[in-house]
Amino acid sequence: MKLVSWNVNGLRACVNKGFNEYFKEMNADIFSVQETKLQEGQICLDYGEAYSQYWNYAEKKGYSGTAVFTKMKPLSEYYGIEEDGEAEGRLVTLEFEHFYLVNVYTPNARRDLSRLDLRMEWEERFRRYVQGLDARKPVIVCGDLNVAHQELDLKNWKSNIGNSGFTHEERGKMTELLGAGLVDSFRHFHPERNDAFTWWSFMPKVRERNIGWRIDYFLVSERLVPALTDARIDADVLGSDHCPIILELDESKLARIGSAS
Repeated sequence: MKLVSWNVNGLRACVNKGFNEYFKEMNADIFSVQETKLQEGQICLDYGEAYSQYWNYAEKKGYSGTAVFTKMKPLSEYYGIEEDGEAEGRLVTLEFEHFYLVNVYTPNARRDLSRLDLRMEWEERFRRYVQGLDARKPVIVCGDLNVAHQELDLKNWKSNIGNSGFTHEERGKMTELLGAGLVDSFRHFHPERNDAFTWWSFMPKVRERNIGWRIDYFLVSERLVPALTDARIDADVLGSDHCPIILELDESKLARIGSAS
C-alpha cells in the first residue's frame, strides 16, 4: 500500500506546475494534501471512479485547507478535531477497516510567535484526539506538522533555536505526541540522516543548496511498525515550497495488525 502526503501551498497553483502528472505517476492508494487554499467549487479534479475525494475547506478564502484522495472507500469521515467544526480546515480523518488516516495541517506559530499559545492548545487537543483513535485501531498521521523535531531535521539548527517551527515548546509537543505511541516513519528507516528536508524558503538558491527543514511527516502507531516497508522524501519534485513524502506498507501485515486491535 502506498500513501503520499504533500503540502501543495495552493492547489490551483500546484496543478499548473505538474500536480496532476505527479498524482497519476504515483498511483497512490491514498494521496493527502494540505494548504489547498481554495473553497468548494473553485477546482475540479477528475480522477474518474478510481478515487473518492474528501475536502475540508477553511472558512477564510485562500487559506489553509486539507483534502484526501483515496482508492479505498472509508467506513466513516470526520472533519476537524472531535467534530468541533474547526474553521481553518486543518484536519480530515478517514476510518478504514484496519486503520485511521489523519491528514493534518498544524497551525504555524508565526514568525513573531504570536500564535504560539494557540499552537500549544491545538497540540494538546490533537494529541488527545489521536490517542482516542489509537485506542480503537491503529493510526496513520500525515501532513505538515510545522515543526522540525530534531537538530537533524533542519540545516541551520543553531541559528534557528527559538524560531517558529524550532521552539522548545513546539519540539516538546512533538516529543509528547511520539511518546503517546507514535513512530516517525522516516526516522525509523533513517535514524541519523541529516540532509533530508521537505520544506525550503523561496529565498534565492536556498532549495538548490538544500538549506531546508523536515516538517512534513508520516507518523504511525507503534504496532504498525512491522508493516512498514519504506518511507521516503521526493525532494526533486517541484510545484510547491514543500515536496511530497511517501509511505509504503505491507498490506497483508497491516490487515493482520489491524484485525488484532
